[in-house]
Amino acid sequence: MSWTRRFPAVPAALLAARPALLSLLSFLTLLALFAAAPAAQAHEERPITLPDGSGSVPEYRTGEPDLLVCKTGRPDFERRTAGFPEPLKLRNLALYDRCEKNGFRNLQEAVDAVDRPGMNIAILPGLYEEEPSLPKPTGECASLKAPNSSLGYQILSYEQQVRCRHNQNLVAILGKKNLQIEGTGSSRQDVVIDAKYQKLNAIRADKSDGIYFRNFTAQRTTFNSLYVLAGDGFVIDDVLTRWNDEYGFLTFASDHGLYKNCESYGNGDSGIYPGSASDINDGRGYDVPRHSIEITGCRSHHNMVGYSGTAGDSVWVHDNEFDGNMGGASMDSAFPGHPGLPQNHALFERNLIHDNNEDFYPYVADGTCAKAPVDRGYEQGVVCPQISMPPGTGIITAGGNWNVYENNWVYGHRRAGFFLSAVPAFIRGEPAWSKQADTSHHNRYAGNILGKDKSGASRPNGADVWWDGQGRGNCWQDGPDGSTPGTLPQCGEARGAVSGGSARLVGEPVKLAQLLVCADYNVQARKLPAGCDWYGARGLERVETQIALSVAVVLALAGGALWWRRLRVSRRGTLSSLLGLAGLALDVAGSTMTLTSTFVPVLALFLLGLWWTGAGVVLRADRPWLARLTLLLGALTLLDGFDKAVLMIPWIPLSPAWIRALVAVVWVLWAVVASGRPGPARAPTVPGGGGDSDEDREPVPAGPRPTLDGAA
Repeated sequence: MSWTRRFPAVPAALLAARPALLSLLSFLTLLALFAAAPAAQAHEERPITLPDGSGSVPEYRTGEPDLLVCKTGRPDFERRTAGFPEPLKLRNLALYDRCEKNGFRNLQEAVDAVDRPGMNIAILPGLYEEEPSLPKPTGECASLKAPNSSLGYQILSYEQQVRCRHNQNLVAILGKKNLQIEGTGSSRQDVVIDAKYQKLNAIRADKSDGIYFRNFTAQRTTFNSLYVLAGDGFVIDDVLTRWNDEYGFLTFASDHGLYKNCESYGNGDSGIYPGSASDINDGRGYDVPRHSIEITGCRSHHNMVGYSGTAGDSVWVHDNEFDGNMGGASMDSAFPGHPGLPQNHALFERNLIHDNNEDFYPYVADGTCAKAPVDRGYEQGVVCPQISMPPGTGIITAGGNWNVYENNWVYGHRRAGFFLSAVPAFIRGEPAWSKQADTSHHNRYAGNILGKDKSGASRPNGADVWWDGQGRGNCWQDGPDGSTPGTLPQCGEARGAVSGGSARLVGEPVKLAQLLVCADYNVQARKLPAGCDWYGARGLERVETQIALSVAVVLALAGGALWWRRLRVSRRGTLSSLLGLAGLALDVAGSTMTLTSTFVPVLALFLLGLWWTGAGVVLRADRPWLARLTLLLGALTLLDGFDKAVLMIPWIPLSPAWIRALVAVVWVLWAVVASGRPGPARAPTVPGGGGDSDEDREPVPAGPRPTLDGAA
């Protein structure tokens, strides 16, 4: 049924303007659906209380181990240790002799034998599949009552973990204090703990303060290799994790932690994930007494993202390398159920963040990630991305505050070096209006080496900065090579000093629409958002281009009708309309270009501003109130271009783009109404006057004018 048949009383002017109304309605509907949708949760755990902070970072203990773990078969052991340096080989052979007599064959057995704090377990070279832990649960453990996560696993209480420790864990370390577990090989790959994709976690340390892991590999799980939960004091030293559905290292709701000299790859979320690190600096500025977790000397590569931290609070990340991922590092406030939200106070220094341009989404699209984990080919380089991520990005901050990024090398990214966007509080399950704009404030990017490697060779990023525009107190170093917006608030030398700061309550409208569309991703359902270039959309498929084209069509129709009825009698009116048409074409073209191509979009705004300004001048004599609205729209458009290209206007709560969009909706309706009335005739030519000169003549109305201006 047609619109006019269904609603016969709707005025023709409103029918003509319906594309604008539908565009606005669609955008508002998108916001409503996004707000109403249940939030995905990358990591779901039982309710956790953060540690009280009374612990400390454990120190490595030398000396002879208290307990030994080895596999039987001396010939195999001698083969594994044959290439070791002679002193290390002799030590391992001596430990093996001891282990054969009174050691354990599985790590879990040794953990169970720990009877006091401060014990050391040594794992001798070998492959540990922990065969007694692998069978599926039986009896009471097969029918535990517990809520299910969105990924299907049960969210067990601590008591249930103790009672049924191998429901989810290959090795469960529960409540053991100051325990040290160390491989005795020449490298971390000499001792391998393999879950064979049959357990959620390879090693879980839960409420085990002071734990120290050193010199081994953990691999092949349906969630993560090494998991530290609710611990006050831990060290991960020279450990490798790989080939997991979610994380390599996951430390959650913990304090006094140290990662050093670690490596992780082949993970569907991140290699390193210090989620809900203890929120010890909440309410402070840049000056903090300490950080809860330190990460140094690690390399995380060929994951969805190298480093990630939902509520990654007070984490000090320095002198690491994140490369070959889809994204180098990220922190966010986008998932509910994580203590310490919104994320705050991460410090990134002297990290090498480069060439994070992998795109693993095709493995989701072609069905590879729908197979059982054992059949996906993780060992051959397959990664199944678990959440939405802009490939080709260095550091992503999605809703974080008081983060500092200084003196990092960030280069070789096809999209952007730094990516900053806000996340409204309802996404994390907090509906209070006062909290909706509480993220993306006071993030400092200064002293970083952008677009060059350590040798000084040019390795440019597609753009150095992508920012949605929301937040206050954010600042960047002078001279990024390409950014959107084209101008950024500059950092002073001292932390907290900002030149030209902004205080925007909401980001740019088109960027917001892009983020909303791109967030609609689900790996389990093989759902890749159409319209998002993160997933391969190009040209007219992109949501930015679709918005620009829709707006251009609506404005061109309304503007064309207005020109035909009101403006064509004037050379200025015709010229300004041509400028507007060119501006609309450039706006559509600019939406298809790279992030660094800010000249075309800004030129489009300039031409559109001239269109409305010229049209407003011509309309003054015939439609003064419409003229005022048109001049206002022209001024706002020029102001929007200035804001994006010259100087972000400080201390205004909304970008000029928002105000311009709202005024444009009213203008379209008014222009359509005005175009439905008879227009002015051409002024008669005065003999010898040369006709219509370069100066606009007052138009002569075609009929009697209404008594009240604006009644038409």
